[in-house]
Amino acid sequence: MNRTSGARWCATVAVSALSLALVTGCAESGSDDSKGSDSSSAAPAAPAEKALGAAELKKLIIAQGDVEGYEVKAPDAQLPASQSEVKVDKAECEPLAFAMSGLAPGEPAADARNMATEKKSPTDTASKSMEDMTEGDFEDAFSDALSVNMTAVGLSSYDGDGTAATFKSVSDAIADCAGGFTLTTKGTAQKVVKVATEKGSGTGDESVAFSASVEMEGQEAPGTVHAEVVRHGGTLATYYTINMGALLTGEEYEIPATVVEAQAAKLK
Repeated sequence: MNRTSGARWCATVAVSALSLALVTGCAESGSDDSKGSDSSSAAPAAPAEKALGAAELKKLIIAQGDVEGYEVKAPDAQLPASQSEVKVDKAECEPLAFAMSGLAPGEPAADARNMATEKKSPTDTASKSMEDMTEGDFEDAFSDALSVNMTAVGLSSYDGDGTAATFKSVSDAIADCAGGFTLTTKGTAQKVVKVATEKGSGTGDESVAFSASVEMEGQEAPGTVHAEVVRHGGTLATYYTINMGALLTGEEYEIPATVVEAQAAKLK
């Protein structure tokens, strides 16, 4: 293959991937006829209660061995360490920005988080040596290697009625920020051009999900990322999924149901 051309292609994609990864915590509208998509208006308000502590949340969040086919571990340094590292140009969009950065929305009393990364076997193309690859093979192998679902999972608790208020702030932000906003993480700005409601998982007492179309460096079309926030009593579970390979090829993907179901089971 033409190694110079292949290297140039790889570098371009890597820059694009890194730019998006810094914003999305890299390690993407459905119907609204389910409990998950519009439960914020139908479900009873969460009762005021004492927030769970950090130690309790750490025991409840999914861990290695809880999700078949996924590696679960603490998030790496690409995820922002705190809300102070995330800035938005529209204050009302802050809850979405935090969810898209693998952080708890609102002002939690305590939180815990992990990253669930899909395990994947190498394809026949990926197992070829560089010398045997055409440029097309190289691009396919590179894209395939990135085509794994990575989901930032967070649990957060709030004092008093903070859980219900925070959940509502996320739901409201999806509508208020439909036209997009600019998100800056660790000094890197990323333009979100569109936010749309998606069908939620229907787990927990109420859930709300959204997709965000994000500009990607070196790509003509924006990439789509997916997030969901679920209320389990006084605890919020936040899911944020990105698949870099799908972002590059334009293929559709979603938040893995197996990850959401595993976490929901631990919160029952």
